[in-house]
Amino acid sequence: MSAAEKALQKVLGYTFTDSSLLTLALTHRSVDGVRNNERLEFLGDSILSTIIGECVFEKFPDAREGALSRMRSSLVNGTSLAAVAKEFGLSEHLILGPGELKSGGRRRESTLEDAIEAIIGAIYQDSGYSDCRRVVLSWFCSRLDKLSADDNVKDNKSKLQEFLQSKKIPLPQYEIVAIDGKSHNQSFTIACRIDSEGETHTGTAQSRRQAEQIAAGKAFAHLSSE
Repeated sequence: MSAAEKALQKVLGYTFTDSSLLTLALTHRSVDGVRNNERLEFLGDSILSTIIGECVFEKFPDAREGALSRMRSSLVNGTSLAAVAKEFGLSEHLILGPGELKSGGRRRESTLEDAIEAIIGAIYQDSGYSDCRRVVLSWFCSRLDKLSADDNVKDNKSKLQEFLQSKKIPLPQYEIVAIDGKSHNQSFTIACRIDSEGETHTGTAQSRRQAEQIAAGKAFAHLSSE
């Protein structure tokens, strides 16, 4: 294990039994199209949502589903994750291909947020849910303390979800329609499908989350104007 990885583990508040998992979590797809952090990112995304969801459920026993979803989203969205990554100085530890380095990949928020999720997935793989939950909650402690169930700031996905629930309409499905560009400068096109309404709206951005928010915003604007 390198000195840099040891230093990063200290900042993260977790020491890996299998340090190769951390290395993999830091490896961008521009380095290796097969062995990179995308699978760990997928796993970490699911685990993070569960951990934060459990926490807000316990912290706000009287909050309704819409408020709980909104609070969870405010912590697990791309901007929040990129901010956590920056606090850890994660950009200096990322393993990037030459093209990604030249294009400013170390500063790209979507790359930082993906790496944070991949690290969460790696911790889960290394020692299980309990330790992973403890570490993740230590990262988000100050943000969790600032949450309020009365916060009226909603992202597009939350607004759309609450609107559909109020109309007894099934929730939307988000699907990747296309991934364009080279590995170091990709754009994602996401479709927001509302099957019961026969509606599909798309959004394109440099990260999946941003594209989902754009698509959800279009869907909400269309449905709420009818």
